[in-house]
Amino acid sequence: MGVMGKPTAGTKAQLYDAFAASGKALASGKRLELLDLLAQGERTVDALAKAAGLNLTTASAHLQTLKQAGFVATRREGVRIHYRLAGDDVAQLFALLRKVAEAHQAAVPAARDAYLGEDGATPVGREELRARVAAGDVVVLDVRPAEEYQAGHIPGARSIPVDELADRINELPEETEIVVYCRGEYCVLAYDAVRLLTDRGRRAIRLDDGMLEWRLAELPVDAGGLG
Repeated sequence: MGVMGKPTAGTKAQLYDAFAASGKALASGKRLELLDLLAQGERTVDALAKAAGLNLTTASAHLQTLKQAGFVATRREGVRIHYRLAGDDVAQLFALLRKVAEAHQAAVPAARDAYLGEDGATPVGREELRARVAAGDVVVLDVRPAEEYQAGHIPGARSIPVDELADRINELPEETEIVVYCRGEYCVLAYDAVRLLTDRGRRAIRLDDGMLEWRLAELPVDAGGLG
């Protein structure tokens, strides 16, 4: 301790270096993509590598970095290692990072628009969607992979992964408007689905965000089943 009981010099630097270690763990687009996937539910290393387009060694290295920073936790089941977010606060941090970047980094909106494209429809908000579901005048469609739907979905939503939608479109009613959602606000799957449905003559719009934001808003979530 220093003069009058104050901490010795260097303690503050050590504290801020500890904060910075968390920031360094986020300084990779692929690690952020892995957090995005884990926000949908627990996954194995193999499943994460495949979904993120990484080889197993690279995916494992990124996951170890996230684990060392305390952002993810693991459990073992036989020879398989399952990863999950360490807490809802990690999902909140991830969501906030994206919104702050969009608000203050000029490159983000242009990159967002180039990636997502346009679907020609005005999206619907969460509360309006809940009201319309209660009124029974929409079909809610989850276009994420089936394992993400099973891990947690909007109550009453049907599951048709986007890569199956063209072949399964007849499972959806022709006259009812379809509200599509996927992982979150920046998830291209919902945009692709709305474009496909519209091209096939269906009335379709997006939820203006997705499952990440729905969970963070502490709205009801169902698990299991395939709708």
